Amino acid sequence: MKKIYSVEEYVEEHPNFSDALSKLRNIILTTEVEETVKWSAPVYTVNGKNVLGLGAFKNHFGIWFFNGVFLKDKHNLLVNAQENKTKALRQMRFETIEQIDKTIVLQYVKEAIENQKLGKEIKPERGKKETVIPKELNLILNSNKDLKSAFKNLSPYKQREYCEYIDSAKREATKQTRLEKITPMIMQGIGLNDKYKNC
Repeated sequence: MKKIYSVEEYVEEHPNFSDALSKLRNIILTTEVEETVKWSAPVYTVNGKNVLGLGAFKNHFGIWFFNGVFLKDKHNLLVNAQENKTKALRQMRFETIEQIDKTIVLQYVKEAIENQKLGKEIKPERGKKETVIPKELNLILNSNKDLKSAFKNLSPYKQREYCEYIDSAKREATKQTRLEKITPMIMQGIGLNDKYKNC
């Protein structure tokens, strides 16, 4: 797919829907959004934050709402393009230019702008990793109630540090040496790398 540098280029690249895309674009530009091109497609922002975008596909075209999950969707027009995968993104799809109702489109666009100003957005989940306890560490934790309780009181981040530390040892002997080293540290409620963090 060729790189698109302007909205005009994008519209020209989709001759089937060029009039319809231009119509949607003109409606969107009556609001305060700033027009830009990201990922080779038209994107409209408010205060530098993505609010919506235009998209054209083989059989349909439409508007992407980056945080469309927060829209009231009174007219039941929004679809989740990837059920169970897409949390925030919603799409308003059309197949013909006749389906575009300027008043309704404008309502949705203005609501999306308001939501963005109010800070309504789903933040991407970062680092929400499942802590997998290596079997060697699990054995010790299960045989020592106090140690298990101390381990549970550590932050998930510190728990993960210890688990990765044991798991990354290649040899069984190294794992045992590491377990002996970390047992008193866990009991004291300190993380594996705390002493370096406080320097």
